[in-house]
Amino acid sequence: METMIPAGADALRVLMTRQSHWPLSEPAPDDAQLRQIFDTALRAPDHGGLRPWRFVLIRGDARLKLGEVLVDLASSRSPGEPHSAHEHRRSRALAAPVVIAVVASVTTRTKVPEVEQLLAVGAAAMNMLNAVHAMGFGGFWATGADSYEPGMHRALGLADNDRLLGFLFVGTPPQGVRAVERPSSEAYVTEWFEASA
Repeated sequence: METMIPAGADALRVLMTRQSHWPLSEPAPDDAQLRQIFDTALRAPDHGGLRPWRFVLIRGDARLKLGEVLVDLASSRSPGEPHSAHEHRRSRALAAPVVIAVVASVTTRTKVPEVEQLLAVGAAAMNMLNAVHAMGFGGFWATGADSYEPGMHRALGLADNDRLLGFLFVGTPPQGVRAVERPSSEAYVTEWFEASA
């Protein structure tokens, strides 16, 4: 595992070198490190100070239960197929030693639009992924059909106003993973009313 990257000038290096890793293995962040990771989430921009983020920590044998839920959901989406056809989905929950459900607890009792509440939770999740990387671990943000299933929401004990924005998988990345080539940012940036010389 990499050593912790110090603050200061190296903070930019954390942001510039972060990439997704899958699958992930032990060791995982310990309780103190997880607390720090969750604390970084609370530093995300948050219009109105609503604190709309909620997180469900899934680790240890709880991942086996998550695997059962994934198999059941896949089976319910394909009623013509045997239940056994979806057994491979069980291993998805075991692809990392720590899984964190990212939840937006959306309120309508505010002038802050829902989209801005969702963006705040997305920013919180990104802070967490950056913290994971800064600690020398790896992370992966998984979304997809399972995140939108009422059955998954019930399994996680979510409220009617909650939106599941996916799962963060956290652990130790494989050795020798090549850095992902990133395109130049110039292709994605335009200047409005370009300043004259």
